[in-house]
Amino acid sequence: MKKLAVSVLDDTDEESVGILMDLGLKRNVARTLMYLANADDVTSRSIELGADLRQPEVSIAMRKLKEENWVVVRDIKREGKGRPLKSYKLAVPIENIITRLEEMKRQQAEKDLENIKKLRKLSHIS
Repeated sequence: MKKLAVSVLDDTDEESVGILMDLGLKRNVARTLMYLANADDVTSRSIELGADLRQPEVSIAMRKLKEENWVVVRDIKREGKGRPLKSYKLAVPIENIITRLEEMKRQQAEKDLENIKKLRKLSHIS
């Protein structure tokens, strides 16, 4: 039997995950993002264990992170037959991702306020 030592999310990471979810990220994406923020060059199996996710959840989260260009994927050749392993790491620092989330929320808030103003105008409320 193999022993596998992996880092796991701590209480601070869990709090960050909650905040990311409050900002609109899905649970799996938030957990994966926080795991990657604290690790470098990890496999999907490490993410599964460390972020307490199932393999399909990691795959879905990675798809979203790739769409945002927040993660770099690299193939790792295996000895013998079988599919190559994939290695993941953040493509940009977590600070840049947080700044991007802040910009998106600011734009959404401005749009919401503009719509409220239009609604007031259409309803003749001052």
